[in-house]
Amino acid sequence: MNPVEEYMLKQEEPFKSILLHLQLLIESSFPEVEMKYKWKIPVYYLEGQPLCYLNCAVKKGFVDVGFWAKDHLENYNEFLVSEGRKVVKSLRYFSVDEVDTTILISVIEEAIKKNHKGFYKSNY
Repeated sequence: MNPVEEYMLKQEEPFKSILLHLQLLIESSFPEVEMKYKWKIPVYYLEGQPLCYLNCAVKKGFVDVGFWAKDHLENYNEFLVSEGRKVVKSLRYFSVDEVDTTILISVIEEAIKKNHKGFYKSNY
């Protein structure tokens, strides 16, 4: 079993179901992305650059889909959480039922359009 599979399958519910659901949605909608295990979490890459990550915040009860393009994501800001983070915005899910496929796919599409080299680059 690879590290990404191990990370996902070892999670307790509802985190495991949320992660597997997100994986299915992302990989079926964006077959060009590659999931790697980086920083002890699953990270999706596009053309060698990190695009987004999946992280379980078990103590807080949610799964984050994080995007490094915080200052450049404009759509669906009412659903994106930054909580004082300088670089990251994320979609936050407490259950599988909260995953809105339209919003998730739209935010990823926007992040892909603004994908960059380096997390802190301010202009595309």
